[in-house]
Amino acid sequence: MAQPVVTTFSVSQSAKSNAPGELPRVRVAVVGGGFAGLGIAIGLKRAGIEFALFERGDELGGTWRDNSYPGCKCDVPSHLYSFSFALNPDWRHTYSPQAEIWDYLRRVAEHFEILPHVRFGHELLRASWLESEQSWLLETSRGSWRADVLVGACGALSEPSIPKLAGLESFAGRAFHSARWDHAYDLRGQRVAVIGVGASAVQFIPQLQPLVERLYVLQRTPPWVFPHPDRPIREFERKLYRRLPIAQRLVREWIYWSRELVALALTKRPQFARWMARVARRHLARQIQDPDLRRKLTPDYLPGCKRMLISNDFYPAIAAPNAELVVEPIRELRPTAIITADGREREIDAIIFGTGFHVTDHPIAWCIYGAAGASLAESWAETGARAYLGTAVPGFPNFFMMTGPNTGIGHTSLLVMIEAQIHYIVGCLRRMQSGALGRCEVRRERFEAFNRELERKMQRTIWIQGGCNSWYLDRRRRNTTIWPDFTWKYRLRLSRFEPRDYSFAEA
Repeated sequence: MAQPVVTTFSVSQSAKSNAPGELPRVRVAVVGGGFAGLGIAIGLKRAGIEFALFERGDELGGTWRDNSYPGCKCDVPSHLYSFSFALNPDWRHTYSPQAEIWDYLRRVAEHFEILPHVRFGHELLRASWLESEQSWLLETSRGSWRADVLVGACGALSEPSIPKLAGLESFAGRAFHSARWDHAYDLRGQRVAVIGVGASAVQFIPQLQPLVERLYVLQRTPPWVFPHPDRPIREFERKLYRRLPIAQRLVREWIYWSRELVALALTKRPQFARWMARVARRHLARQIQDPDLRRKLTPDYLPGCKRMLISNDFYPAIAAPNAELVVEPIRELRPTAIITADGREREIDAIIFGTGFHVTDHPIAWCIYGAAGASLAESWAETGARAYLGTAVPGFPNFFMMTGPNTGIGHTSLLVMIEAQIHYIVGCLRRMQSGALGRCEVRRERFEAFNRELERKMQRTIWIQGGCNSWYLDRRRRNTTIWPDFTWKYRLRLSRFEPRDYSFAEA
């Protein structure tokens, strides 16, 4: 990884010295050690703001630590799926595999000297705002802490979602989610049922198919699958990026702006998505000869309404002699079999869930309790998840969210949004520090106005007009996940912290 130029700041220890019997106290507590948590930690350190990062696992990495299934890789180009302040000239592929991304994260943490600030094995159990103390009380699996400011950076793809299936508890074989892959279990020669055909399944199914005796792929809704443009990055390219970093930055900019064009179809003109459908249909027709199988794999909604996928080997794996695509709903599970709605029984040895994550009902929302004593989840009970700029929520002072509601994207790198939030949150903390302010809370009227604006924009997007039901939508069919506009507009809005949007109180 290239060694970026970093200004040196004098940063105090992550936990202040306290009188005997007092809880350890920190200026900023960051919860979560993936891209978002690591990014804000680096931003805080570079700004000279004291912090501690609480990570429930034994290593940093977030989703790139947890998802180690066969074939796991990023579906965003490597040059854009990395921090702009820590470019990596040594990517081996234009789309990097999981191990390479995880290694990048660990090297970034070491380079910016973040590890001394990390509290590994500290799972957040509850965080409560203490109005009288103007601080947060954090209860973790390894004890309690106090923090002036709390930053939630757990990520939306951190808690696997397992569907409620009749008879699942009676299944006698091995069952696991792709994000908790059981590497000790030998799948060779087994009869395996894969439930779900989302982004993870499309990657691991081609790895499983040659190994297993029989592969059943249970599909509820077919995804749009496009040709994968991945290629090895040649040695002369890597040498160029090492010697001339501006070349890599130009490539990054080209990737970014070309992907912003896709946002036009997703957020402004859903009808433009029809040309993307033609590309995907040609890809399907080239790889699947059987007309009945092709029909089952053809979506009836516009591309982008659900997550668009890229793969060159998913369709051939589905068409292999030992594979079967099952589109009938699951009726029940038995100790050694799966029964579909048509009554057919298929003997199986293992189940792999490729069923995604808790996104619109993120479990951490039940752990954060605001000024009124209600949890974040309770405050969202009637409206669904909402935040100002995806970052702040009224009633939760000195609390900021990384990758909060409506900061997800369907066409580009999430790191674009993360870096905008880093700049914004650090700007707020600097304002508090310079003004000796102890309490900061987004104004209710700004919060409501912003969310009304989001709703207006959302109505003309592919996620509302595209004709599908996706994990982007909550139970009210409200999109609480995706940013309904170009990402450059989000970056512009967060480029400057506006104190008028918040109420402050002295320390």
